[in-house]
Amino acid sequence: HVQLVESGGGSAQTGEFLRLSCTTSDYSVTAYCMAWFRQTPGKEREGIAAIDGDGTVIYADSVKGRFTISQDNAKTTLYLQMNSLKPEDTAIYYCAAKRDECGMTWKWRSLYNYWGQGTQVTVS
Repeated sequence: HVQLVESGGGSAQTGEFLRLSCTTSDYSVTAYCMAWFRQTPGKEREGIAAIDGDGTVIYADSVKGRFTISQDNAKTTLYLQMNSLKPEDTAIYYCAAKRDECGMTWKWRSLYNYWGQGTQVTVS
């Protein structure tokens, strides 16, 4: 069982920034696809950013130009730098991992093997 733990959530005002972190002690899972999802009440959990083991990144249109996904050199921590926050960014944010390439299926929730507990982000 791979443990993923998110942190860094909280409250921010429109235009401000937050940085989320997701840590893991499993060194092999991060060689594949790591991603950030978010979910608001009444909506499905949506993929917003993903990074492959080779460093290739992909973003949902809703966050392009504002959010940046990255990993530390040891690949034990996944980050999501969120700039220029909007009220629409309010959600519970989850990190996820799957033992496969991100590829074209990076938004398919059912393909991810592991999930964190989520961290709340509120923008007003």
